[in-house]
Amino acid sequence: MDAERTVNVAVQVLPLVEDLYPVVDRAIEVIAGSGVKYEVGPMETVMEGPLDKLLEVAKAAHLACFEAGAGRVVTIIKIADQVGGTTIEEKVAKYRGEGGRAR
Repeated sequence: MDAERTVNVAVQVLPLVEDLYPVVDRAIEVIAGSGVKYEVGPMETVMEGPLDKLLEVAKAAHLACFEAGAGRVVTIIKIADQVGGTTIEEKVAKYRGEGGRAR
């Protein structure tokens, strides 16, 4: 199996703080700065790329929550993979209307 195949990793950081949005924003900044393809959703951020790279980015997003002031963080990671690789677009293309927006 090709170690560089494209997979999807969803990461949901749950900082246990009063005002969580600034902490979550910091985690998303880390993901954005990583250079991987990603989409922010209402409950998690989905990334696309090689598995090892995405797991590194997920870890960095998790740790960024502590750097942003959280004393406790729960992070949920989901991996979608197949032998030939998989992309975000393959999963959602039929649900997107004009302009790439979900219907």
